[in-house]
Amino acid sequence: MAECLTLKKSNCKNCYKCIRHCPVKSIRFSGNQAHIIGNECILCGQCFVVCPQNAKQIVDETEKVKVMIQSGPVWVSLAPSFVANYPGVGIEGMRKALLKLGFAGVEETAIGATIVKTEYEKMMADESRDILISSCCHSINLLIQKYFPKELPYLADTFSPMQAHCIEMKKNHPDAKTVFIGPCVAKKDEADYYAGIVDSVLTYEELTEWLKAEHIELEPDMDDTEESRARFFPTTGGVLKTMAERMPGYTYIAIDGVENCIAALKEIEAGNIHNCFIEMSSCVGSCVGGPVMEKHHHTPLNDYMSVAKYAGEKDFEVAQPESLQLRKSFEPIERRNGMPTDSEIDDILRRMGKNSKADELNCGSCGYNTCREKAVAIYHGKAEISMCLPYLKDKAESFSDVIFNNTPNALIVVNEFMEVQLINEAARKLMNIRYASDIMGTPIVRVLDPEPFIKVLDTKRAIRERKMYLAEYKKYVEQSVVYDETYHLIVCIMRDVTEAENEREKRESIRNRTVETADKVVDKQMRIVQEIASLLGETAAETKIALTKLKESISDE
Repeated sequence: MAECLTLKKSNCKNCYKCIRHCPVKSIRFSGNQAHIIGNECILCGQCFVVCPQNAKQIVDETEKVKVMIQSGPVWVSLAPSFVANYPGVGIEGMRKALLKLGFAGVEETAIGATIVKTEYEKMMADESRDILISSCCHSINLLIQKYFPKELPYLADTFSPMQAHCIEMKKNHPDAKTVFIGPCVAKKDEADYYAGIVDSVLTYEELTEWLKAEHIELEPDMDDTEESRARFFPTTGGVLKTMAERMPGYTYIAIDGVENCIAALKEIEAGNIHNCFIEMSSCVGSCVGGPVMEKHHHTPLNDYMSVAKYAGEKDFEVAQPESLQLRKSFEPIERRNGMPTDSEIDDILRRMGKNSKADELNCGSCGYNTCREKAVAIYHGKAEISMCLPYLKDKAESFSDVIFNNTPNALIVVNEFMEVQLINEAARKLMNIRYASDIMGTPIVRVLDPEPFIKVLDTKRAIRERKMYLAEYKKYVEQSVVYDETYHLIVCIMRDVTEAENEREKRESIRNRTVETADKVVDKQMRIVQEIASLLGETAAETKIALTKLKESISDE
C-alpha cells in the first residue's frame, strides 16, 4: 500500500482522538506517538480529519504533477464532488483555471461513472449475481480485502470511475498523462497500485493551494447540461440514482460510513443477505463527505443540494468499452496479527488494573470499544497500558492519596470561596476533627483563622513557615500557605512543633530560674564581702567580677 498518510511526530500530543475515530483501529502508539499501520489501514482519512494538532498529513503530489506538465500533455479527471467543494463554479470555470495551471485538458470523472454504472447494470442482468457490491470506493475495497476476504466474490470486479475515465482519456489522447483531482486520500493508493492508468492524484486542498500560489481565481460559470446524470455519483445513493435498469426480485441499497458498511458485510458473511445490489461508501454522505473536502468543509445538506442541482436527467454520451476491458481483480490482503489466548488477555487486563469484570468499564476513552479489545491491541503492540484513562486516574489518585494521607504534616486545601476541599488525617488529628465529612465543603473559618488564606489569595504570594500558636487546639505550628493558580486552590501545610516549642519553653524556664538563683547568690555573697571587706581589700572586687561573669554565662545559655 502506498504511504499516502504520514505523521508529523512533533505535532502528535498523544490525545488518542485518531484511534477513537479509526473504524478499523489501524493506529498503534509507541513512545507517546501515533503510527499508522499500513497493512491494516483502509485510507478512509478519518484520522486526518479529526486530528486536532494536524499531526496527520497527506502526501502532496503537486510538484510531481508540475514536472509531468513540463514533460508533455496532462489531462485532468475532475471528480464530480468539485461543485460542492467550489460552490458556484461549474466545469467550464474549473477548466479555465486548470488550463492556466498548464494542463492540456479537463473532463469530468462523471463520464467514467457513466461507464461504470452501465457495467454494473450488465453484471446484474447477464451474470445472475446473488450479491453485487459497488467497487467505486477504494476504501471499501481495502476494507473487504483486509477484513472480509470471504466477501470478495461479491465485490464488483470492474474499474472505478476514476480508472475508467482515465483509460478513456488515454485512448483519446495517446501521448497524454492523467491526473485525478478529488476529495479522497484512498485514490492516491488506488492510482499507485494499479500503475499506468492514473499517473497522479491531487486533493482539493492541494489544488486550492496551487491556485492560490499562482494567483488564479475561479470564475463562477455554471452550465446546464442535460446529459450529466452521473454527476450524482458523489452522493449517498448516487450510483443507484443513475441506474435506469433494475432487476426484478432484487433489492437495491445504499450504505455510507465504514461502521455501517462493516455491519452490512457481517450480515452478508452470516448468510442473511441475498438478491441484493449494495452501493457502499466509506464516507458518511459519500464522496461529498470526503476527508479532503477542504478538510473542515462539512455542510452535508448544502453539498448534496449543490450536486443535485448540477446533475442532469440523462446519461453522458459515452462509447461503452467491452466488459473485459474494464475488469480488474481483487486479492485478499493479509494482516499479520494472530490472536492472543484468553489467559494472555487476562494477564494484560490485570496489568491494566482490571482484576475483575467490574473493573472493565469499557468506557472507550482509549479508542477501543472494550477493555478486552484494548488488551488484544496491547498484545499486538498497537496500544500501551498507559492509554487507559481510568487506569491513569486511579494510579495518580492512589499515588497522591498515599502521599496526602501518610505525610506527618497537616494538609488542608480550600477553594477561592474559602471552603474546605481536602483535609488529611494529620490535619484532622491536629484539630480534633473526627471525620473529614464533618468539615468538607464548609468555610475554613470553622477550624482556622482565614486571614492568611485571604492574604495569599489576594496577593498570590506564598507564606512560608510562619510560626503561630493555635490557641483553640493548644498547638504550635509552622504554617505555609500557597496558592495554585492552575487549579485555583489554596494549600495550607502545617508542621506540628508543639513538642519542640514546649521543650524550648521548659529550657527557657530553667534558664530563668538559674539566673534568678545566681542573682540571689551574688547578692548574698556581696553582703558577706562587704562585711569582710576590710580584711580582704581588693579581693572583694575580684570576687564580684567573677560572680558577675558566672551570672552572664548562665543567662547566655
